[in-house]
Amino acid sequence: MPVSPQKKERLKEKMERLQIFEKDLEENFIRASGSGGQKVNKTSSCVWLKHIPTGLEIKCQQTRSQADNRYFARALLCEKFQEQWLQEKSEKQKQIEKIRRQKRKKSKRAKEKMLESKRKQSLKKDLRKKPTFDD
Repeated sequence: MPVSPQKKERLKEKMERLQIFEKDLEENFIRASGSGGQKVNKTSSCVWLKHIPTGLEIKCQQTRSQADNRYFARALLCEKFQEQWLQEKSEKQKQIEKIRRQKRKKSKRAKEKMLESKRKQSLKKDLRKKPTFDD
């Protein structure tokens, strides 16, 4: 499924805002590797982009279509440019870091603190129970 003209226009505007111009890009097409069978072995659908002023390089082979890969390579270049030169973390990077923090093993102190709060909550619940009279 090809990229819509609206998306191409938005990418062009983003590149202009970041001052990435087509004349500053060096673009080569190379044969892709990986899945895709004989098709990728015969055609040069992988796109290699280099932004000459900054030296940023992007290699994109997300799809078997050269046109789609050209679009994706430029989008990745913009994202990488923002991340490196404007010191902004991309949404993707923020998401990766969030997941990493969630999966990280808790420290011994944090575990003890959590267990202590659970014990206190348990005691509160015990106090809410109706009293029983045992004779």
